[in-house]
Amino acid sequence: QVQLVESGGGLVQAGGSLRLSCVASGTIFSINSMSWYRQAPGKQRELVALITNGGSTNYADSVKGRFTISRPNAGNTVYLQMNSLKPEDTAVYYCNLRQWSHDYWGQGTQVTVSS
Repeated sequence: QVQLVESGGGLVQAGGSLRLSCVASGTIFSINSMSWYRQAPGKQRELVALITNGGSTNYADSVKGRFTISRPNAGNTVYLQMNSLKPEDTAVYYCNLRQWSHDYWGQGTQVTVSS
């Protein structure tokens, strides 16, 4: 089993910044990708940013230029640096790890951006 623990969420004013962290532990052999998703009330969960094991990244159009995903030394920790936050970024943010076609999820961390 793989466990993911997120941290770094909170309340911030529009224009501010937050950095989310996600630490993976457990039975980790070969990570395909790590990513961040978010889910706002009444909306479907959506992909925010993804980083492959090779270091390639992909972002939702709504966060391009504002958010940066990183995974130092291809280790078991992934970060999401969020700058220029907007009220529409308010959501629960979930960390995802994909290994051998299996998806593992963290418990989520709340991000609230006030206007």
